[in-house]
Amino acid sequence: MNKKSRHESRIALELKQNEPFFRFHLPHISFNSVYGDDWFALKAEAFARFFGTPTFLILQTVIVTVWIIMNIIGWWTFDIYPFILLNLAFSLQAAYAAPLILLAQTRQADRDKAHALADAEHREDLYKASQERQALAEKQTQLLVSMLEQNTELTQTVKVLTERLEKLTSEVHAKITG
Repeated sequence: MNKKSRHESRIALELKQNEPFFRFHLPHISFNSVYGDDWFALKAEAFARFFGTPTFLILQTVIVTVWIIMNIIGWWTFDIYPFILLNLAFSLQAAYAAPLILLAQTRQADRDKAHALADAEHREDLYKASQERQALAEKQTQLLVSMLEQNTELTQTVKVLTERLEKLTSEVHAKITG
């Protein structure tokens, strides 16, 4: 399976999973991330998202606590006070965490932008449909008013004809009887 078909099948799966949200638009090339949707980008984003979880913070706190206790008590001394190796580990973590977090934020911003554009297009379509319904309602109202005016004219014509027929009937009746 080539890279393009894998990408399309992944998008189709993502659309199916998020069907209520994506029901208003089809996948589009501009919805792809600036950094791509390859394996590295997806794993880097997942790892960056893990940095902000309570699990990560608790795990890091436990590791640092064990590290310090081991080196203070002397069970296995490999980093004496002032814990230079621990500081180096934190620096290394920060050096990798910052770009990964920025990558995750940029990818989220891209998704937010695509969703905002889709929402704007949907609102525009709703507005156009509303305008069309309003124009149709106005046209039907004008037609109904026209039909009522024609009905009024017909009723008045029938009244005039009925009055003339009654007058003629009275005249004919007066000539026959009198």
